Amino acid sequence: MKHSRLRIISRIRTGTAQLLPDGQGRGRLLLVFFSLFVLSLFAAPFILLAAGTAAAAPTRTVVVGGDRDYPPYEFIDRSGQPAGYNVDLTRAIAEVMGMKVEFRLGNWSQMREALQSGRVDVLQGMSYSAERSGEVDFSVPHAVVNHAIFGRKDNPSVNTLEELKGKTVAVHRGGIMHDYLLRQGLGDRLTLTDTPADALRMVASGKVEYAVVAIVPGMYMIRELKLSNLVPVVRNVATQRYCYAVDKGNVELLSRFNEGLAILKKTGQYDAIHNKWLGVVDTTPIDWWTIVKYAAVVVVPLFLLLSGFALWSRTLHRQVALRTADLTREIAERRQVEEELRLNQQQLVQADKMAALGVLVSGVAHEINNPTGIILLEAPILKRFHTDATKILERYFEENGDFTCGGLPYSRMRQEVPKSLAKIQDAGKRIKRIVDDLKDFARQDTTSGNDVIDLNTAAQAAVRLVEPTIRKATRNFSVGYRKGLPRVRGSRQRIEQVLVNLILNACQALPDPERGIELVTWHDAFRDSVVLRLRDEGTGIAPEHLSRLTDPFFTTKQDQGGTGLGLSVSAGIVKEHGGTLEFQSDGSGTTVTLTLPAHHKEVDA
Repeated sequence: MKHSRLRIISRIRTGTAQLLPDGQGRGRLLLVFFSLFVLSLFAAPFILLAAGTAAAAPTRTVVVGGDRDYPPYEFIDRSGQPAGYNVDLTRAIAEVMGMKVEFRLGNWSQMREALQSGRVDVLQGMSYSAERSGEVDFSVPHAVVNHAIFGRKDNPSVNTLEELKGKTVAVHRGGIMHDYLLRQGLGDRLTLTDTPADALRMVASGKVEYAVVAIVPGMYMIRELKLSNLVPVVRNVATQRYCYAVDKGNVELLSRFNEGLAILKKTGQYDAIHNKWLGVVDTTPIDWWTIVKYAAVVVVPLFLLLSGFALWSRTLHRQVALRTADLTREIAERRQVEEELRLNQQQLVQADKMAALGVLVSGVAHEINNPTGIILLEAPILKRFHTDATKILERYFEENGDFTCGGLPYSRMRQEVPKSLAKIQDAGKRIKRIVDDLKDFARQDTTSGNDVIDLNTAAQAAVRLVEPTIRKATRNFSVGYRKGLPRVRGSRQRIEQVLVNLILNACQALPDPERGIELVTWHDAFRDSVVLRLRDEGTGIAPEHLSRLTDPFFTTKQDQGGTGLGLSVSAGIVKEHGGTLEFQSDGSGTTVTLTLPAHHKEVDA
């Protein structure tokens, strides 16, 4: 049928060429038009069929390949869909060019094989190289990729790719840097990974020393995977053009992507896509000239302004410094005077309280002496009466048997009454002794401090004064008085005051009654002195406080009403007697050692 149509057209051309203006020509012309009409009727069904076939033919889908693990350029997102800069750019090109695309993202080396085998039509992100251009055709670049060397923060520093020789390096299999490092002779130390993320993980875990990865994906994955021990050691070791790639000779498809890319750049869509994915993580280094230029704009005017202000304020600063020094000195002197006044007031208050307490103790002791005297007077009379009455009671008991006396059987009372009378008499003597000690302790010291005293006697009197406090504080109080101690010269009343203070402090340091206190005395013949040592098993004293224990008003028991005067006064008394007062603490108790010089009678020559 094709040859029949050609013969008809040939005849039409021949007939048209032979038309003549005579009657015969007009007849032939009518014949030609009639032939064309018949031909059109004959060919119309075929033309309509061809048009319908063309309209019914579907548009071919372009299969676009890419790497599934190369964020933010291209990757599979959490919902399992293709995402990234390359994906958005390809969709935009397909929209402006009227193409239908299908994405297939997978292992990069497999995607390269899929392009060669025809399973995909185009790779949407492939770095250009001369070697690769022999296998595929590249579009115009749509991005520039900078590659970096990543390492751990504690790794030795390197500055170039050449310095990686002899070191273990991880690199993405089939990537542009894999090809590049092979050409550089580093293939024997390379560790190939399926994804750039795997290369970074190997460095972070210490399996290899370095990884060569594009800087933008590298920083993106460090942030997303929280690989906080990785840093870019060198930020730009190679710069590659990033293009679309088609199989060799597929010029028609490549031209469509080039045209679509040009349209996106003209309409501004390309910039929007680039800024969306690469604008935040773009790490293009800023050149030094730009830094200096912007720094000069800010720093130079600021420097001039600060210099002028410094020159203007220098004189004022000197004047203010002089005046400030004067005021500081005046304030320090005033504070010192106020502190001394406060200390003096506290000393006066405490002295007044102690004087009032002495008067009160003296009065109370005098009042107690009256009933105590009656007890001591009547107790012996009762004992003598009981002795005489016992003879009569015993005869009655022998004749009549046991009987009740004072609510108890006489057989028991005849043993208990003598004991009770003896206890009453002893208790009266003890009350009198304590009262006498209190009166002596509270009495104003009118002696010159030249008495010859026995330290053991003073210690026993002090213990009797604070015996109720000792019983309440501990169940383990022990004493050891060395016999035959040399005498000491001084004031017995003031030495007792020192010992009372020391014993009270020891009692207050005990956390529970199971802890003990030990008091011992002895003669140190080597130093010819009399020594009293008091040790408690209390909480101890902090090392930084030991040197301040005898400072006036220093106390660690302020919450318990301590004034900080007891040890200060005691240290002063001991010093007046020519002795020493030493404190030791090891964290499990405190030891106080009182040393006084021994006094020997003068022997006449």
